[in-house]
Amino acid sequence: MQTQHAQAPVTSSRTEILEKLAQPKKYDLAIIGGGATGLGVALDAAARGLSVVLLESDDFAKGTSSRSTKLVHGGVRYLAQGNVPLVYEAVHERATILHNAPHIAQPLAFVMPCYKFWEMPFFGIGLVLYDALAGKRSLGRTRFLSKARTLETLSNVHPKNLKGGVQYWDGQFDDARLALGLARTAAQHGALLVNYCKVTQLNHVQGRVCGLIAEDKETAQVFKIEAGCIINATGVWVDGIRQQDTPDKKVSEMVAPSQGVHVVVDRAFLPGDQAMIVPKTSDGRVLFAVPWLGKVIIGTTDTPRHDLSREPEPFKEELDFILNESKNHLAHAPTRADIKSIWVGLRPLVKPPENDGGNTKKISRGHTVLVSPSNLVTVTGGKWTTYRAMAIDVLKHCQDHQLLPAESRSRTEDLPLVGAQSGSPVGHKMSDTPGLAAYGDESTFVQSLPGADRALGGGLTEAMVRFAARYEYARYVEDVLARRSRLLFLDAHLAQTMAEEVGAILEQETGINPQVEAFKTLAQHYQHLPG
Repeated sequence: MQTQHAQAPVTSSRTEILEKLAQPKKYDLAIIGGGATGLGVALDAAARGLSVVLLESDDFAKGTSSRSTKLVHGGVRYLAQGNVPLVYEAVHERATILHNAPHIAQPLAFVMPCYKFWEMPFFGIGLVLYDALAGKRSLGRTRFLSKARTLETLSNVHPKNLKGGVQYWDGQFDDARLALGLARTAAQHGALLVNYCKVTQLNHVQGRVCGLIAEDKETAQVFKIEAGCIINATGVWVDGIRQQDTPDKKVSEMVAPSQGVHVVVDRAFLPGDQAMIVPKTSDGRVLFAVPWLGKVIIGTTDTPRHDLSREPEPFKEELDFILNESKNHLAHAPTRADIKSIWVGLRPLVKPPENDGGNTKKISRGHTVLVSPSNLVTVTGGKWTTYRAMAIDVLKHCQDHQLLPAESRSRTEDLPLVGAQSGSPVGHKMSDTPGLAAYGDESTFVQSLPGADRALGGGLTEAMVRFAARYEYARYVEDVLARRSRLLFLDAHLAQTMAEEVGAILEQETGINPQVEAFKTLAQHYQHLPG
């Protein structure tokens, strides 16, 4: 990465953003949806010099994109399914993310404990192939560990009948902050990004989509936006926008939502800085235990879900599954009383013609791009790791349908995100307690703001809250405590106790109601255990 001076932060003044949105202008590209996919498209298009506006009905990464297992990975289990092209693409994109955002995405070693003699050669051969697919972009060599070395590396792993382990490398990241990095880097390149602005209507001329109507959730101000190309990147909610495109005809659903549940516990349950993976649990699913920001995430399950709640409830059987599987693999396993936070993400898996009875484990994790007769471009499926490849593919579809200039080419492969633009080395691990390190080369600027010495708890300071409001699009307490910092996901009770202080600072900065009580209610939801 070329060393350069960090750019000054681009303000996220709400007043200025809405003033720009109100100005008459025809954009090259209007994107609906501010998750990983939409933000990736916005950055790729803006870096090409195209004019871009992105509208998100809630906060950036509010949905699926802040609720991942925090892994930047090639997908070992997809290799087992024989999906070599997807794995090849993912291991290469994994290296690009780690290169462009080293302050929020880093390598992580995984250890697979083996309890049967055949497991080490069986899984080890697959992981060696996994390394080979990465080639020069491999993050580390697969190693076979003795029983003693496995116990040393995973000190809390269940020792009974343990034969040894296999160690391999993948990556981990802070998903919400990477989304924010994409948004802010796109803004540096001239894109206009607006959160809390809901698209209410698609406009058509002679059967072709040519623009949209959006409403600001805070002021109810209505905006009419024209664009040569409209992209629907709303994740599990893409079918709702597709229905707006053909209001007189019901669309066939593209998405089969799959629910992933994660519980967060103290690091005592997985000391050290390496993750544990169980490739095949009692019912064939994968279980992770991942050190992340001073805690441990245990998950995830893969269960079909038919509603599209913004705050989905975990199912009792899913929580029981995670805790029971933990008992099978950890000598000192967590109980319900040890859970600091529990949260659910909905994954937008693309429906096959026949859904095998709703078994989402067998649905491809690849993405799909669909261009409707009106030229509405819809993208869904995929995963965080391949967001950039998805963006390139989306824009290629736009070019192929003559919705964008054919000569523009992607420039994001070696494009450092905000926080990594000085080329300064990273001196922390993602497994460490959160703090200033998450800001990368902007940390000095954050420290220059009022309240830098006033700690609020969980590594958050008053200055960080002010920075979130001024430069990171934060409007409400939830924005700060769930996504600018990750405290709601790490310790919901602690986040709840901090709501009043954070709200008071935000109100000074924004002049609006920071929705403290709504956040307290939400924090209770993250502490509620089903059953």
